[in-house]
Amino acid sequence: MKIISLTIISALTLFIACTGNNSNNANQSTNQPTDKVVTNRIFARGPVITGTNAAYFDGTAYLNMMVTDETNFDCTVGNVTFEAGCKNNWHSHPGGQLLLVTAGEGYYQEKGKPIQLIKTGDVIEIHPNVVHWHGATPDSMMEHISIVTRSASMGPAAWFEPLSDEDYYSYNK
Repeated sequence: MKIISLTIISALTLFIACTGNNSNNANQSTNQPTDKVVTNRIFARGPVITGTNAAYFDGTAYLNMMVTDETNFDCTVGNVTFEAGCKNNWHSHPGGQLLLVTAGEGYYQEKGKPIQLIKTGDVIEIHPNVVHWHGATPDSMMEHISIVTRSASMGPAAWFEPLSDEDYYSYNK
């Protein structure tokens, strides 16, 4: 009986050691991934952004449009995932935009202001016609819900020049 008990205890110990809190599980439990993979995302990741919209991104980004009925809601809602190092061009929204960061770490910057680090749980309020950009940090992906307000009544985003490397790497801790 002692041999069977010791065998069961040894097997359980080995199982716990093998499935314990390794670095991948740590990233999953905190939802703060440092790589390009989010394993417990809140909303589905959409397809890679392609076509005309891809020209406004430097790097790989994904878009899952979740609310597109602008007639009834006068807004759009999308889940945007930026791979590490991906960012978008300077742009503005005539009705404003809200960003709800759901995973990873990224940057947000308004024209003429210092770059800000954004992370899971942050809410960014972008007022109408404020020229800005956002994206992932160089070593972490970033995912956010984008709510573009008054999109039907005021029109689409205005896109400007790509972000310079100098601006992207200007974050000071």
